Amino acid sequence: MIEIKDLRFIAPESDAEDRRRAIVDGIDFRFEAGKFYGITGPNGSGKTTLAKLIMGIVEPTSGTILMEGRDIGNLSVAERARAGISYSFQNAARFKGITFRDLLSIAAGTEDEDKLAAIIARVGICSMDFLDKPVDAKLSGGEIKKIELATTIARNPKVAIYDEPDTGIDLWTIGPMVDLLKREQREYGVTTLVVSHNRAFLEAADAIVLIRDGGIAYSGGFEGALPILTDLSVCGYGDICEGESDVRCYR
Repeated sequence: MIEIKDLRFIAPESDAEDRRRAIVDGIDFRFEAGKFYGITGPNGSGKTTLAKLIMGIVEPTSGTILMEGRDIGNLSVAERARAGISYSFQNAARFKGITFRDLLSIAAGTEDEDKLAAIIARVGICSMDFLDKPVDAKLSGGEIKKIELATTIARNPKVAIYDEPDTGIDLWTIGPMVDLLKREQREYGVTTLVVSHNRAFLEAADAIVLIRDGGIAYSGGFEGALPILTDLSVCGYGDICEGESDVRCYR
């Protein structure tokens, strides 16, 4: 489905333009169609940059990205979206004067009430009145995250990328969110890439891709990743991470 060959992204150091650092450093990997991948690793390891490179938000320094055998390296973000890739950002945008209905209609390409109702039902929204809520600062973290998820799945993507989907939501929302992403994968055959430190997402994944220092330190099952996850975490395995409400996380 998505194949990455010798992918690199080199950026200037924040404090010196003449010094450069490889954020993504020669990654080779193949994301198989219809599988759920948990992409994890320490802060600053390159995992979110890898996701943005796939979506086209960041332009690689070198390397190749193939989708279904087609080189998509020269495609814009919009062209990749039309090809079937969707991206859910860590911090969802809020828009003054725009309603959820506006955003969802654009994402779904329709204003048909029945079709919009079917989409919001997939993310656990029961009330049609929710469609007319402004997407502004008055929404809770959980509400804005549901809107983000709905607009991501509205196009029925082939590949869905979720960057830290648990950001800004409470602990009790994480389980239903994992169930939602797994259901989308199972029922619609979505190749799912979740960038996360959260154990719930990593346990749900078919495979873990652990990024360290811009490269892949491990790929495989969750149990095999545990020793490395424990070693890389700032907090001990099972402890409460500083500033986190969820005790099952890795830093």
